[in-house]
Amino acid sequence: MLAILDQLPEGFLDAQARELARTLPGPTLIHLPGRRTPTLFVSILLHGNEDTGLLAVQRVLRKYFEPNGSGELPRAMSLFVGNVEAAEQGLRRLNGQPDFNRIWPGAEGIEHQEAEIMRRVMDEMRERDLFASIDIHNNTGINPHYACVNRLDHRFFHLATLFSRTVVYFIRPTGVQSAAFAKLCPSVTLECGKVGDRSGVEHAAQFVDACLHLAQLPEHDVHHQDIDLFHTVAIVRIPEKVSFSFGGSDVDVRLAPDLDHLNFRELPEGTRLGWVNGNCEGCVEVRDEHGALVAERFFEVVDGELRTKVPLMPSMFTRDERVIRQDCLGYLMERYPLESLHLGHGNGRDEGAA
Repeated sequence: MLAILDQLPEGFLDAQARELARTLPGPTLIHLPGRRTPTLFVSILLHGNEDTGLLAVQRVLRKYFEPNGSGELPRAMSLFVGNVEAAEQGLRRLNGQPDFNRIWPGAEGIEHQEAEIMRRVMDEMRERDLFASIDIHNNTGINPHYACVNRLDHRFFHLATLFSRTVVYFIRPTGVQSAAFAKLCPSVTLECGKVGDRSGVEHAAQFVDACLHLAQLPEHDVHHQDIDLFHTVAIVRIPEKVSFSFGGSDVDVRLAPDLDHLNFRELPEGTRLGWVNGNCEGCVEVRDEHGALVAERFFEVVDGELRTKVPLMPSMFTRDERVIRQDCLGYLMERYPLESLHLGHGNGRDEGAA
C-alpha cells in the first residue's frame, strides 16, 4: 500500500536507510508546501541499497526545517520514498520483489502488484502542476556522476546539464520512473557514483536545492559544446543458465577483474572483456533498445577470449554479482551529436524515438 503524508514524519531527517522501516509504513509519498509552485517531484530508494538520494534530501530539508531554518521550502516538493523493506536489509530488492524502477507505467512484461503503487503515485502527481522530476540513484561500478533522460528535448537537456555535462539518453529498460514522469514534466535520473561516495551526496543535494530555487527552466537550446550526449543502444546480461565469476576458472564465463574500469571509455575493436570456457553458446545476452538479440553485432569469442567486435563505450559495467543476476552486467552506448537532432523548443521526441 502507498502511504500519503502532508508533513515529514518524526525522525525522518535523522533516519538511516536501514531505519526507515521504523518511521515509514512502506512506500510513502510526502507532500511538502513551498513558497512557489509548480511542484518539484523527487524519488529516492527505488533501490533499497542506494542511499545517496535519502542523504541528499535530508541534507536539503534540514537546511529549511531544522532550528534556524525558515520552515518553508523555496518551492513545493513531493518526495517519494520507495523500497523501504529492501532498504532495511541493505539490498537493491528483496527476493520475490520486482525492481521498483522497472514497474512504473510503461513497463513491459509481467504485471506485479507493486506496480499499483507506482500507478497511484502517478495519479496523485498528475493532479498537481509539476515543475520537474528527479530520480536519484547510485551504481555499483566505476562511473562518473551523470544524468539520464528519456526524451530528446532541450528542456530535459537543461535539467540534466544542471547536474552534469555528461548526459545519457535511453529508452530501455522500460518501466523506469524517469520515463513515466517524462509524460508529465521534464524528468531526469541522477547517477551519483557508488554508495558511500560523499561527493555524490553533496552533488545531488546541490542539484535538488538548485531546482527548488529555479524560477523556470531555460527555454533556449542547449549548446552542443555544453553537453556530452550519449545514447544507450544495448543492454548486456549474463543468462541464468550461464555460470560466471571474476576470479574462479570453473565457470562458463570468467569476466575481467577490472571490467568496471572500462565504463565511459571508448573501447577499440578487439578489447578483451573476459574468457569463455569452451564453446559457450549464448554466454552473453545483448538486446538492443527495441528488444532484439544482437550479441553477434558487438561481441565475439576469439581463442577463448570474449572480445569487442566493434568500437563501443560501456556504462554501468559492474562487478556486483547479485546486481548482475537481478538486473544486468551493464549497457553499451554511442555518442549522440546534439547538432544532428534539429530539435525545436520544448518539442522533444518521446521515449521510443530513435
